Amino acid sequence: MNTEVENNEEAQVNLYELLGGAEKLRALVDRFYDLMELEPEFAGIRALHPTPMDGSRDKLYWFLSGWMGGPNLYIEQFGHPRLRARHLPFAIASSERDQWLRCMAWAMQDMEVEQDLQQHLMQSFYQTADWMRNRPG
Repeated sequence: MNTEVENNEEAQVNLYELLGGAEKLRALVDRFYDLMELEPEFAGIRALHPTPMDGSRDKLYWFLSGWMGGPNLYIEQFGHPRLRARHLPFAIASSERDQWLRCMAWAMQDMEVEQDLQQHLMQSFYQTADWMRNRPG
C-alpha cells in the first residue's frame, strides 16, 4: 500500500482483523501447539508445557487476541499478562526462543497467513521471545 489513503485505511484495521478474527487466530494457535506436540525439533519447548496442553492453548489464544487488537480475553480473566514474570520459572535460552519462533512461523505458513502479516508478526514475536530469555545461551 503506497498511498496515504490506503495507509490510513490499513492503520484502522488491527492485526486481529487482518489475521481473520477469532476463528483464524484459534486455528493458528491450535496448529502451533499441534506442531509442538508432533515435531521432534520442538521437544525443548514441549517439555516446558504441561500435559495436556489445553490450558496453554487457551492462554496463548486469549493473550494473542488482546495483543492483536481483538477482545482482551486474557486480561479479563487474569489481569495484566506480566509475560516475563510468568515465564521466569521456565529455563528459556536462545534454543527455546528459536524453537518457539520456528514453530509459530511454521504454523503461520500452514495457516496461509498473508506474507506481509507473517513478517510483521514474526518481528514482533522475535522481540518478545528474545526478551523472555532468562538463561544464558
